[in-house]
Amino acid sequence: MLNMRFAQTLRRPPWRTIIPGCCLLLAIWLGYLLWSPGLDVRDGRHDRGRNGIWLGHGWLGGDDWFIRNGKTNEFTRFRDPARIRELAKQLYQHHTTDVFPHLCPAGSDGRLPSVDADQVERFLDAFAAFRVIPWIGGPNGSSTRLHKPEWRSAFTTNVLHLIVAHPRLAGVQINVEPLRNGDTNFLQLLEELRTALPPGKLLSVAAYPPPTWWHPHQDVHWNEEYFREVARRSDQLVVMMYDAAQRVPKTYQRLMADWTQEVLAWSEGKQVLLGVPTYDDAGVGYHDPKVENLMNALLGVHRGLSHQPLPTNYQGVAIYCEWETRDTEWQYFREHFLSQTNPAR
Repeated sequence: MLNMRFAQTLRRPPWRTIIPGCCLLLAIWLGYLLWSPGLDVRDGRHDRGRNGIWLGHGWLGGDDWFIRNGKTNEFTRFRDPARIRELAKQLYQHHTTDVFPHLCPAGSDGRLPSVDADQVERFLDAFAAFRVIPWIGGPNGSSTRLHKPEWRSAFTTNVLHLIVAHPRLAGVQINVEPLRNGDTNFLQLLEELRTALPPGKLLSVAAYPPPTWWHPHQDVHWNEEYFREVARRSDQLVVMMYDAAQRVPKTYQRLMADWTQEVLAWSEGKQVLLGVPTYDDAGVGYHDPKVENLMNALLGVHRGLSHQPLPTNYQGVAIYCEWETRDTEWQYFREHFLSQTNPAR
């Protein structure tokens, strides 16, 4: 009997296999075309006028950074007061209030990179209408040694020295990469920083998005329990909603929509900026700029925000990063996110 069925299978016409297979592929293709995980919004309803952006090291960095990286020809680009005012004007026009200048990596002894004191004050003069929040931390295990109490103590002391030396700084943003879900040493660092920072200074965290089976890596995703623990110890969460190794635009849009709803619900009422990418990093496994880009990110954010009235803890979006954002991306941001008038000013 089995031999007879096998013989019948061999005599089966090829079209009886090919046609159903083609129909299945066609159904999948049509389903993808009809799937709309993103939403295009052009009336500015999701712009609260309090967006953020990560800035390059040169805006505050000391001479040694320029020398070490062969960038002494760029002193003028960063330190010319007219150029600083030009940047401030551009960001003001794009409804930005929070800027995160790079001051990474910390040393293995807990020291922060050097700054040019005069340059910091020039920058603060031009950015008087903004919250300037240096972005500090670095690679986990090499420059940042969270598990060592002496490192945390030295790092906290250096942060305090920076804030005392430049009291117009609004606070600091902590960024440690990667940072595994459930790391209690990071929670301890946040508690120590909160105790040391002067009253009114912000403790911002460059946070990780929720887990997803689209990208199953615990060292760059935080579950609800840990996300809430971080939120309880901070004032602001700026969620890095990229580097998810997505290869299909619509799956990234869906991911952004889901993450938008989750992080706003998990943040314990603290202010949330949703991080969106404008950088390339082409050719790396964790990021495809043809997929993880500003357009797809905003389509997902808009969809996620459209399911309910805007939560009070939603602050806006944060662009990563200033030094790779092209004119075409600024134009897209204006046309597909910003309101015609700045709602915050």
